[in-house]
Amino acid sequence: MRCDLHIHSIASGMCTTPWLDRVSKESYNLPDEVYAHCKKLGMSIVTLTDHDSIDAAEKLRCHPDFFVSEEVTCQMPSGTEVHIGVYNIGERDHVEIQRRRRDFVSLLMYLTEQKLFFSVNHVFSGLTGRRDVDDFHWFASYVPAFETRNGQMCAEANRQAAALARRLGKMEIGGSDSHTMRGVGHTYTEVAQARTVAEFFAGLRARRGRVRGADGTCAGLTADVYRIIQAVLQEKPATLALLPLAVLVPVFTAGHWMNEKWFCRKWATHFEDTRESPRMLWDMTPGAERI
Repeated sequence: MRCDLHIHSIASGMCTTPWLDRVSKESYNLPDEVYAHCKKLGMSIVTLTDHDSIDAAEKLRCHPDFFVSEEVTCQMPSGTEVHIGVYNIGERDHVEIQRRRRDFVSLLMYLTEQKLFFSVNHVFSGLTGRRDVDDFHWFASYVPAFETRNGQMCAEANRQAAALARRLGKMEIGGSDSHTMRGVGHTYTEVAQARTVAEFFAGLRARRGRVRGADGTCAGLTADVYRIIQAVLQEKPATLALLPLAVLVPVFTAGHWMNEKWFCRKWATHFEDTRESPRMLWDMTPGAERI
């Protein structure tokens, strides 16, 4: 059984990049098109992981092989932000998750009490801003799963996430993190012999999950940005005045890609060079994995 565990749709809201947040959505993927594309590519079950939203799920509830999920923007005790994927939830879960997402400890208590499956996404990425070493201690102690293959992250970041997950004994998941239709279903998680959503997550908890598919590339990111620009122009013709700036997209994406690689190497090197911190991390027993 296969599932792309990280997909965005039009319900992910406005782009968080300064200036762009006034004109562009995070994604223009339509839920029914995402579903059809996933099925075409052999996904056995389908979910959406929009930012702090389950609004798009309403159109797909009629499908028995669809389940509701979301990507939660959560504030850590250090003040940093992290993206937490929470899967197979109900509407009441969503309400409570959103109420608690500004307090990682409170959110953690709820997810653990409700026995919900959750992961920390793109752990070696700077997409959500700075990272603090204490964040990794929290991840090591209480987060049961790491996203170790993200279809928008460079291969190095995915490798480092996988290495950290294996050292800490975490479950591993994968997803495309696609904001356009280009990558949907090309990175996914596979659980052999599962036949239902419940069996899929039981298999993940039993460590029978395997991540499959593509890593991200700078060229792919650039193509995605151009697709989003096209969608913005169709939705808001007035933005045509900004079209000449599109020639700068490759410069922007290359700079972003280099920053992501720097962020990854910074933290990978930190764990290689620091004696105390790695031992503290590696020796922690992930208590939340009992759920």
